[in-house]
Amino acid sequence: MALAKLSIKPEDADEFDVRFNPNTYTISKQVNWNRSNDARANAPTVAFGGGGASELSLELFFDVTESSAKRPDVRDETDDLVFLTRIMRDKEKPRPPICTVKWDGNSTADFPFTGLVSSLTQRFTLFHSSGRPLRATLNVTFTEFLSRTDDLLETDPELTTRTVRRGDRLSDIAAELYLDPAAWRVIALANQIENPLLLPAGLVLTIPKR
Repeated sequence: MALAKLSIKPEDADEFDVRFNPNTYTISKQVNWNRSNDARANAPTVAFGGGGASELSLELFFDVTESSAKRPDVRDETDDLVFLTRIMRDKEKPRPPICTVKWDGNSTADFPFTGLVSSLTQRFTLFHSSGRPLRATLNVTFTEFLSRTDDLLETDPELTTRTVRRGDRLSDIAAELYLDPAAWRVIALANQIENPLLLPAGLVLTIPKR
């Protein structure tokens, strides 16, 4: 039976395996609650304030002491993770790549985990006489990345969306969907749009029910 492997697939790049699986992993998630104090009550009133992003934390071990390479350097392996902290050379994506972390390709409550690297610490612990590092421990945290539309559709399957086309105005969209151009304020409020004249093409709008 083959040993399960942890693998990481960055967007627009090849998937790579982590040679040594972590002994443990940690997933944390905060749920936000808004509290309102009332001097007449024994406890504050609590209202749900939305879910926080999940975080996947891993401690990964790298060792090339038994490598057959002429000049083994553990950074040849750890640099794959360093790359995940760098901004991509894509004007439409001025951010580090979104990654999918898999454990043997199985789907569970924890994996695949989709997120971006929010923290990376490298610790080199063994060196060749030339100074090349041969062994390293990396602590990496991925913060969950969710498509806003996909997330909303999961909680509300009947959700309606509309993608902005070049030249669209909120009043035109309101007239198309509500038959009432004056209802553009409903759409603006639902999507936190402060300036209705600034509608970039490709923006996905949430269309509330009326």
